This record gives sequence, C-alpha cells and structure tokens, in this order.
Amino acid sequence: MDSQTLMMLSERYVAHTYSRYPVLLVRGRGTRVWDLEGEEYLDFVSGLAVCNLGHCHPKVVKAIQDQAEKLIHVSNFYYIEPQIQLASLLCRHSFADKVFFCNSGAEANEGAMKLARKYAKEKTGPDRYEIITMKQSFHGRTLATLTATAQEKFHKGYEPLMPGFKYVPFNNVLAVRHAIDSKTCAIMLEPIQGEGGVNCPSEGYLKTLREICDEKGLLLIFDEVQVGMGRTGKLFAYEHDGVKPDILTLAKSLAGGVPIGALLIGKEIAESFKPGDHASTFGGNPLATAAGVAALTTILEEGMLENCQKMGDYFFSQLEAIQKKFSFVKEVRGKGLILGMELNRDGYPIVHAMLRKKILINCTMGNVLRFLPALIVTQEEIDRVVKALEEVLKETS
Repeated sequence: MDSQTLMMLSERYVAHTYSRYPVLLVRGRGTRVWDLEGEEYLDFVSGLAVCNLGHCHPKVVKAIQDQAEKLIHVSNFYYIEPQIQLASLLCRHSFADKVFFCNSGAEANEGAMKLARKYAKEKTGPDRYEIITMKQSFHGRTLATLTATAQEKFHKGYEPLMPGFKYVPFNNVLAVRHAIDSKTCAIMLEPIQGEGGVNCPSEGYLKTLREICDEKGLLLIFDEVQVGMGRTGKLFAYEHDGVKPDILTLAKSLAGGVPIGALLIGKEIAESFKPGDHASTFGGNPLATAAGVAALTTILEEGMLENCQKMGDYFFSQLEAIQKKFSFVKEVRGKGLILGMELNRDGYPIVHAMLRKKILINCTMGNVLRFLPALIVTQEEIDRVVKALEEVLKETS
C-alpha cells in the first residue's frame, strides 16, 4: 500500500488521540529516518527523547535479537537474568539501592507516588499522603499522574481528579514552603520540565528542595523520564546539582526504544514495598531489560555523555545567535541535548516548515520549539538544522 492509503486507514481505525504530521515513517538508522517513499529526514525529535542512542543502534538491535531467540517473557515469580543485570547497572551508576521495573513513564511515576504514600503512612502516620508538584509539569496520562500534572488543559473532561496533590510554581521555594502542611509526604518534580517548555531550575533550587525535605521529613521524587539516561550530558540530570533524590523515575530511552519504566529507590524507602504491594506483569521482562543493558552500557562506553555535553553547548550557542537576529525569539534554554526556543508566536507553522525541509522538530506549550536530537548527533547535523531554522524564521517573519 502507498502512504496515502495507509494514512487513510489509520484515520479510520486508529483512535484520534494524536494530531499527526502527514509522514509515514518506516525505517530509521542513527539520526535519520525514512518514509515509505524513501524520503530521508533528519530527526531532532528522537521519538520524544526515546532514541537517545539514535535509531536502531546495532548493539541494542543485537541484544533484542539474541534475547528474542532465548526468552521473550516469563513471570516475575521467577528470577530474570537481564533484569538483574540492568538493576545492578542502574544502582552502581546512581544513588539507588533498589530498582522496580514497569513499562512506561506514567507507570513509573504512579509507582513512585504509591511508594511515597506507603512509606509516609508507615513512618509518620495515616494522614501523610499529599504530594506537592509543580505547575507546567508533566507526569503521565493515568488518572493519578494526570492529576499530578499541574496543567489544566490535561485535566479537562476527567474530573473529578484524584485527591492528594498540591500545585506550586516551578522554581519558587517560598511557594513550596507555604504549601507544606501536616498531610504532605513528598515533593515531586522534573529537574528540567520537558513538556512544560524546557524550563530549567535556577541555581540552588534543587538543593534547597532537598534541604526542605530533610528538614520536614518528606521524600524528594525526581521524574527523569525525559531528561534521564544522558539527555542532559550526565547520566542523570540530578548530577548537575549534586542533589540526590529519594526516588527517581525513568522510562523513554532506558531500553533504547523498547518500552520500559523504572523506579530507582534508596534502600530504606524500598523496604516499604513488600511482596504483593505493587507489581507489573510485563515489568522487567527479559526482552526489555536485555535491551536496557545494551543501551546503558553503550551510553557509558561510547563517549555519548561527552558528545552530548559538547554538541549541546555548540547547539545552544547557535540557537542564541539566531535569537539575536529575530525579535520574536524570546529565550533559548535547556541543558545538553534538551533545548527549547521560546517564541512570542505560534510555533507549529515553524515545525511544519522544517518538515518540508526534511527536518523533524517538535513544539510544546504552543510556542516553544523543542530540540531532542540523539546523543550521537554531529556538528554538521546541528549546522544543517540551524541553517534551515534561520531560513524558516526569515520566511515566517
């Protein structure tokens, strides 16, 4: 079938939960993807920060192939070799002592919230259950993570929302202090807000939140679903500030493109999860965790963190140079290879114009262009995107 026929079938049979661009992608390699007609695109979306290693990295592909021939799924009633290997790797390279595996970022965040409530009830009493989250956050699409997501546009139509959440402005320590009361059990936030517009914390903000949690006996939960696994130039975004959370959530790029989610947990807190308290049928299955082992070792062994730092700094400087040329570009922000360019106008026409130039970028919050290239991106590829973006901004101005 041709692309038009397939896209018509999609409109007929696939639920309309996405506004899709008119492209049918069938193949990927590195930073490139191809449509059914063979047209090549430079991908600076990377599956929304899923393909940090690029598309179809050979080591991840081989790990999937090898594991698929041996064992695809077995119940968590039994020990699973690649699950043990991946958990060990994650703990050795983070603050954590234990890992719980699931299938997505929403599931990971849901698990984090369940664990925070259970730990608080065991340690401080039955009335400690509220979690403070940040405005413009994004934590998932389940009813609980949707409620934790402090953006009204995601709440409409799903009321009544779950109780137990308070919202405060991101980067506002005083608002956090005012929100804490006898019911508070945790503070949960993204170290860099991705879906909320690539919003970065001011210096000392995360450190102060850590101090507040220690002072008040609260848990600090970092949602690194989008910014973890090397996206910021370090394996985990919290490393930039030297602030260790109590619980950290991962998903997206953890297995190089295979669905997976994870909770990284300190030992004492992890003990609140007893057998039967929480579970996931497919969580930590052999296929996903084998891919995760390959993805994580590749990031650590192939210089991807160093390349992310170098290319991120270069890309940021080039976007700042563009900002100086166009008055409607308000700000460039981000860290590593999660970068945002805020405009004072609608960003979606820019995305469509870049698509016509065979470059994939993303827009969030309506006016923030978001750039999420693979960690293997080259300077030449960044130059191509910057040149095309400048041309498009000139055309649209």
